[in-house]
Amino acid sequence: MLRKDKPTEVKKLSELIKKYRAVGIVSMKAMPAKQLQSIRKDLKGKGIIRAAKNNMIARALDAVDKPNIDKLKEKLKGPCALLLTNENAFKLARYLDKMKIPTAAKKGDIPSKDIVITKGPTEHPPGPAISTLQKVGLKTSVVDGKINIMEDKVVCKAGQEITEDMVNVFSLLKMEPMEIGLDIISVWEDGTVYDKDILTIDEEEYLNKITTACQQAFNLSMNIGYPTKQNIELIIQKSFIEAKSLSLEAGILDKSIIGELLAKAVAEAKALEEGLPKEEKPKETKEKNSEEDKKTSESQKEPEEKKEDNEKKAEEDKKTKNKDI
Repeated sequence: MLRKDKPTEVKKLSELIKKYRAVGIVSMKAMPAKQLQSIRKDLKGKGIIRAAKNNMIARALDAVDKPNIDKLKEKLKGPCALLLTNENAFKLARYLDKMKIPTAAKKGDIPSKDIVITKGPTEHPPGPAISTLQKVGLKTSVVDGKINIMEDKVVCKAGQEITEDMVNVFSLLKMEPMEIGLDIISVWEDGTVYDKDILTIDEEEYLNKITTACQQAFNLSMNIGYPTKQNIELIIQKSFIEAKSLSLEAGILDKSIIGELLAKAVAEAKALEEGLPKEEKPKETKEKNSEEDKKTSESQKEPEEKKEDNEKKAEEDKKTKNKDI
């Protein structure tokens, strides 16, 4: 760009910055032209990407009267571009993050996320590969004739430069730990500058933390009896149950529990009755029953004695008859 054209370009940039509600700084390092073209096409209707030299972007930011927007100048390091949008900054950051594609790592690359090698078997037999893996601190063993990585390990932290040994390990394990895409550095929105670590938070993890915090706050309010719109019904139910339980234990009469009090009294009376010893029959009754039992026994004996007498008499008659013959 010619020197005389620079003021015009700065003015165009400043006008764009004024037009959009969110202004971001993105890194253009190692960005292939083909992918940049694809991203620009996908962003159509959502925002625009405007590449320029850092000093021109800084001058354009100075020309805009928006609170704290000048703080974006501190983020201009390396090849950068402006990302201008009317979308929510967090939503756009997630969108760009999803558009990144994996690629092989090169010596000197700086990853934006920790690179983790997980435990498990590899496809390599014992040999030089063991030494290659151990150079980056991986613990190995041999299982079924193959090298096995014994535990997970972060071999390169976010922001750390990738070494030749790391490249060799990634190549051996066929890993593509780097990502190609627009890397958001910072975004200004409504007077606030958000850095990458805030814009790219794990949404699911964040929602889980909020859910846990809400549940803990709810439990605390219930335990201390602090009424809120969310817990008032449960507090009333809990108070009613506790008051009812106290009334039943103390025997306090109330129309709402009279039926349960009567049922409790009946149950207690029945339990008391079952615990008492059984009454003995009077002595006279015992003697009377004894005499009746005796008579019954004698009456049972009489038919038997009579039967025996008849049998004896029949036998004697038979003998007499035989004698006469």
